[in-house]
Parts: sequence; C-alpha cells; structure tokens
Amino acid sequence: MRAWRAVLTVAVLSVAMAGCGGGETPESGASAAPAGPWSFTDGSGKEVKADTTPTRIIAHAGEAAALISFGIRPVGIYADEPVKTDPNLRNLDLTGIEILGEEWGKIDVEKAASLRPDLIVADWWPAEKANSGLEEGVDEKSKKIAELAPIVGISQGKSIVQLAEGYEALARSLGAEVDDPSIAANKQRFEDAVTRFKAAVAAKPNLTAIAMSPADDKIYVANPEYAPELLDFQSFGLKVINPDSPDKGFPYWENLSWENADKYQPDLILWDSRGYTDKANAEWGGKQPTWFKIKAAQAGATVSWPAFWMHTYGDFAAELDKLTTAVGAADENIGS
Repeated sequence: MRAWRAVLTVAVLSVAMAGCGGGETPESGASAAPAGPWSFTDGSGKEVKADTTPTRIIAHAGEAAALISFGIRPVGIYADEPVKTDPNLRNLDLTGIEILGEEWGKIDVEKAASLRPDLIVADWWPAEKANSGLEEGVDEKSKKIAELAPIVGISQGKSIVQLAEGYEALARSLGAEVDDPSIAANKQRFEDAVTRFKAAVAAKPNLTAIAMSPADDKIYVANPEYAPELLDFQSFGLKVINPDSPDKGFPYWENLSWENADKYQPDLILWDSRGYTDKANAEWGGKQPTWFKIKAAQAGATVSWPAFWMHTYGDFAAELDKLTTAVGAADENIGS
C-alpha cells in the first residue's frame, strides 16, 4: 500500500484518473449466508473462524468492490481517497453503505464500531506484514479498527488474477452465488478480454512496453516484480521491460533523471493511470523536452496503465480491452 501512496505523493498526481471502471454491481445479491460455523484462510496464512457466517462486513475500498461484484454489500467502507475518484468505487452504487474514511491512514473507528461489524476485509501486504489500514504510517487511532472484528484479506502479490480469484473464494464462503449468471458474467468478460489481448500481442511478437510515471523531478519506471498487473501482462505475452536499476530502498521503481529520460526505448508506454489524461503526453513534452527523446512518446504511443488498484474481473476486463486497442495500434518498430 505504501508503494501506491508514496508514488502518488512524490509525483503529485492530482489529475482525475482516466477511463472508467467495470460497473460490476450484479443484478442479484448473495444468497442467504450459511448459518455456520464459518472459517477462511486468508493471504497471511491465518485461519479465521466464527460460529456463524459473517454478514456485517466492513471493507477497504478495492476489497469492497470485489465483494460487491459477487453480490455481497458491506455495511461500511474505508478508502484512501474520495470515493468519487477512487477507481474501485466511483461507478458503484454505495447507497446505504457508511463511508468510514476517504484519506489514506484515516478511519472513523467510532462510526465503524456503531456498525457492529463481525468481519473486516482488507488486503494482506506481505512486504509490510499488515492489512490495508493497518500499515506503518496509519494514524494510531485508525488502527483500533482491528479491535472491532476479525480481519481477513487476500494477499497482494504476483497476480491480479489470483487476487480476484481469492476474493471469489471469500465471497463464496460468505454465501455468494458466484456461479449465478449475473455474477459470473464479469469473469467471462475477463476471460474473453484475455483471449483478445493475447491475440493482439501474438500478432506483434517484437512489441515492447514499459510502465512509467513522469513527475516534475524525475521519471519513475515501474518494476514489474512489484506490480502484479504488470506481471499478469507479461504472463499474457506482452514484453514489459524490467528496469535494470530499481531503487535499492524502494524497488518498486527505477528513478531516472530527465536528462536520462530516453534510457529505455519501448514501442509502447504504459502510463500510470493516476496521472494520465488524453493531453498528458503533449503536456509533458512541453514541460520536459527530453520526454520526446523517448520515441514512443514522440509518436504518441501511450496508454493508461491501471497501477496498483484492480481487484475485480470486470475492472480487469475493461482495462485489458483498452490495452488491446493500444497494442493493435502500436508500431513494434518504434523503439528499435
């Protein structure tokens, strides 16, 4: 989580995010939760047990979106930014759900307690050994949310696909009819999007891409090793470049000075969606002329990259379709 927050702060990415989410609120809800007993082994490896199946759930933003996509509506949500701009939540109907925070590290625990939760759902971050909302730097008062109910979360790691599958398993354990056609449609959309993406990539076997986040002081080049969606793109066949000198203290990125903006010459730039707009490429070229030393930037071969936020099949399908279009339009000889 700090990776997401830190680069957002460093890069001063205040522009509203491009694109739209998957719009995944299913027509039908979860079935009646099984009476219990209930247990689930989460991403940290711990098994959480309860005498009855939890029904009053508080969830972190992306995790809430995942549950909602399977027909389970939490009673409360805490987010790291306003829900109107959070890419996980901005297209969802949140009527009747209490918003417990809209800033990273700030949770209204008193309001959360009034909801009488019996489960808190928050991603597990292996590098920090903490769930979302309990990491280092979070307001100490906010961390008291852990005293209200057991916490479970799927591990953030090597794959968004695995993350989505983990929340599918959790939703099933909570009584969701994940095979209901209105719910399973999102997974089918994703599988179809993967097929299209793989076909587009296979048609351009020499195409290379790099994930970047330009900022006033430098350019950040993403290290796929710490970006599960980029690892998924690689597993689907896209040649996403691994930077050769990630920052030793913060290996999520390699930091390039603007003088060395052209160290890598990809055919396609995957642009951190937190700072991407249709005009961003031209704006950065005007602010930093060395931006256009990257041939793909000069050619306008850029597309938004869904950096560090996806949790659902529907959102992944929508983002993959954008990338498929960009791959289809790209020239695999630009960077050579």
